[in-house]
Amino acid sequence: MNRRDAATESSTSPGRERGGIFWGWWIVIGAIVGQFVGIGVGGSVAGVFLRPITEDLDWTSAEYTLGASAALLVAGLANFFIGQLADRYGARPLMLIGACIYAGSFIALSRVDALWQFILLWMVAGGIGFSLVGGLVVNITLAKWFVVRRGWAVALGSSGISLAGLTMPIVMTRVVDSIGWRDAYVFLAIFVFAIVVPIALFMRRRPEDYGMLPDGTKSGVGQSDDRTRRDVEHQRIDAANSYTRREAIRTSAIWLLIAGYALHTMAILAVLVHAIPFMTDSGFTRTEAAIAIALNGGANLCSKFVWGFFLQRLHVRYLCATSLSACAAGVALMLVSAQSGSLGLMFVAFLCWGFGFGGTIPLSEFIWAKYFGRVHIGAIRGASVPYITIFQALGPIVGGLYFDFVGSYAGVFAVFIAAHLIGAVAILASREPPAKHATNPLAA
Repeated sequence: MNRRDAATESSTSPGRERGGIFWGWWIVIGAIVGQFVGIGVGGSVAGVFLRPITEDLDWTSAEYTLGASAALLVAGLANFFIGQLADRYGARPLMLIGACIYAGSFIALSRVDALWQFILLWMVAGGIGFSLVGGLVVNITLAKWFVVRRGWAVALGSSGISLAGLTMPIVMTRVVDSIGWRDAYVFLAIFVFAIVVPIALFMRRRPEDYGMLPDGTKSGVGQSDDRTRRDVEHQRIDAANSYTRREAIRTSAIWLLIAGYALHTMAILAVLVHAIPFMTDSGFTRTEAAIAIALNGGANLCSKFVWGFFLQRLHVRYLCATSLSACAAGVALMLVSAQSGSLGLMFVAFLCWGFGFGGTIPLSEFIWAKYFGRVHIGAIRGASVPYITIFQALGPIVGGLYFDFVGSYAGVFAVFIAAHLIGAVAILASREPPAKHATNPLAA
């Protein structure tokens, strides 16, 4: 941030060592809202729009998924630069621009008649709008505001994804069924703009810009109590041992994390997009399918507290492997319940899948920051995203193509189970890169 920007920010900054609530917790609220909107108007409701749009415009399922997949490819390229912009300028300007792009794209989507228009607008909305509003930008900001309490901060921040999964499928199913998919896109445009713009004004780049330290640790004091000294030492070690992007890409850890989360998120997004048509084709109603997605969101939300608790006690890579394995078990139960026609078992399947899904964001963001530090985390995450999003983009397309050719989701869902499990093994095989400087036993 240059001197002029700093002066502008100071007039609306949280101040230096001001009493009251640590501003980082406002950043957590901003992360909750940003991720709620980002996933809530995209992946969480993609299945709600699938059948109404394809039936109205005479498209196939695979053609519909081209929009989301193309958006992911654009997001992968955009995030390479957005990560660096978040390091430099912070979340506020990026989220404000993203809200405008998102809202404008949704209004335009409400008027589409051709497939190329749909794909192009989703490339703008889901590729650029989502990238500026959603997970990457807010999680980079969280990593800069928290070190010692990063586990809880990221877990709480990612609850926005869970809340979106809990509420948005049910809400948007009613909206689409009541007013049609075109007016539903207008509804989403208003929703995004009204929610994101106010919360973006609370976002700040990093605590050091305002004379503060991460975690609310007081600066300029004698560090007399043991907890404060430990917190300061943790923060010093994190900064001293932070890897640059060039250093990170030379480690095996980054490539194992990329491989693991590429496979995992490919399966997550594919199942999320195709979950509602998968259930309706298995004999369940759209309302029952929406409830199942909502149960996934509820389990997703509740799991945040479990993952946050264990992040302070177990190494994060073991938790990552557990999260991915729970997702695999959930998808396997979906196949079993589809064969048996048991709605109760289907609900259990989505609860299990949601519990594992709930660990994806907090655990992945925590492991990236733990392995590579917070100083250059935006640039490092930005470098990883293009590889991961290629697989994310392929997932929904593969699911749609398989269904169009075979007329069933069973075989491709088995592939997604394998993707979750292979991803778990890759992350479990990763190791934290060596410290660049010696650590102080006080921080242990």
